[in-house]
Amino acid sequence: MPDSGAQGAVIEFLSRPESYGAGIDRVERIDTHGAIVFLAGDRVYKLKRAVRYPYMDYSTLERRRAMCEAEIAINRRTAPQLYLDAVPVTRDGGALRIDGDGTPVDWLVVMRRFDQACLFDRLAAQGRLTPDLMRELAQAIASFHDAAERRPAYGGADGIAWVIDGNRTGLQDAGPAMFEPDAVAAFDAGCRAWLARVGPLLDTRRSRGFVRRCHGDLHLRNICLLDGRPVLFDAIEFSEDIASIDTMYDFAFLLMDLERRRLRPLGNAALNAYLAGTGDLDGLSPLPLFLACRAGVRAQVGAAASHAQPDPARRAALMAEARETLALGLSFLSPPPARMIAVGGLSGTGKSTVARALAPDLGRSPGAVVLRSDEIRKRHAGVAPTVRLGPEAYTPEASSRVYAAMLEAARLAAAAGQVVILDAVFAKPEERAAAAQAARDAGVAFTGLWLEAPPERLKTRIASRSGDASDATVEVLARQLTFDLGPIDWSRIEVSGPVADSVAAARRLI
Repeated sequence: MPDSGAQGAVIEFLSRPESYGAGIDRVERIDTHGAIVFLAGDRVYKLKRAVRYPYMDYSTLERRRAMCEAEIAINRRTAPQLYLDAVPVTRDGGALRIDGDGTPVDWLVVMRRFDQACLFDRLAAQGRLTPDLMRELAQAIASFHDAAERRPAYGGADGIAWVIDGNRTGLQDAGPAMFEPDAVAAFDAGCRAWLARVGPLLDTRRSRGFVRRCHGDLHLRNICLLDGRPVLFDAIEFSEDIASIDTMYDFAFLLMDLERRRLRPLGNAALNAYLAGTGDLDGLSPLPLFLACRAGVRAQVGAAASHAQPDPARRAALMAEARETLALGLSFLSPPPARMIAVGGLSGTGKSTVARALAPDLGRSPGAVVLRSDEIRKRHAGVAPTVRLGPEAYTPEASSRVYAAMLEAARLAAAAGQVVILDAVFAKPEERAAAAQAARDAGVAFTGLWLEAPPERLKTRIASRSGDASDATVEVLARQLTFDLGPIDWSRIEVSGPVADSVAAARRLI
């Protein structure tokens, strides 16, 4: 419960420009349910409210000190340039000071201030997020998760059951005027049915080290663009239950946030980059449940925000958004079936362009998993996608290993319920046959697409490439043109014209 009076003098002190020293003539204030943030000059000062909720306790001075110090330590993992220090507000004689020599009466998190226009939710609203930026973000999250401390005492089926219970209580407490009881009941039943299906896997993932000390609140507003790079900040410091979770559940908050903003192509780019960085294909099996749970949490937040909004029009908009988010959560629980699609053709036919364009529209959120042989080859060699490899990486034996790894990953992803797109040359009949067999092994439908264009067009495309994972050159294409491709029973697509026409033709065939 709130204890607003106890901090009144500190709040009044922090609201005055002169409290921050010379040169500060204005203080901006931002209020949240758990903190009051003061923006002064090039610094941010966060005062934790003296409140206690079932999931968050800042009720005592020592608790606020511990949580300020924890916030600094936890967020320096990803944003050391933002999180500067935890300092006291002291009483020196009769006066309050920031980080003075007197007795501490409260504690602050001190951060470097940055332009709020750099927040990813602002960039999303302005249409400034790009697939390349989302891939960079996903790679940063993958690296963060790789280094995060394992937490085997948390997570698993019990951890998600706790989330489901909390969602049911929170959605019901919002009242029938906010969420229809039948919708809440259907959402809760759907989540529990999924938990019964994937619960053993969640426990296995915990035992294998996938439950880690994650971010816990990984939506677009807690990501910013600093010095041209995505930076994660404002991670959960106050609850191990909320932050010590399955890494894919942590990542699912970002995917859900993009989906609710109708930005699925960006979510698809992020998912594929994250999978490339982690190899966590069995995290796809519980992904619909993870997305639904994240939507349930977000719907509760929206409902609470609507209750606190005095403006009737804004309140109605927030209520509608909360209901839409709950409906989105319910839709995650009934995904379309998986299938496997192979996109083949000689170098320069635009296979990767077509595959990436198709992916967001196929299957369950956030679209298809794209497995590209060129990228798998680079990972096997332990180099970045744009590093060129020598002939030893393209021997028949090396290529066989790449195709085998690609098809095994395809089986796993399809068996987990995700649509899979295979992106490779598939010049040999046995390679094409193996792709169709992989789909049969996974129990999903298969479609093969063969892209083709005149050699001169292919040469032009290859010559214009830069910064791509493919090592194909005009000389490589010349050798491919001598291959005996054998009978091609895949659907053929002429790709000499605009890319949009090629993609539209592929969609029609699928």
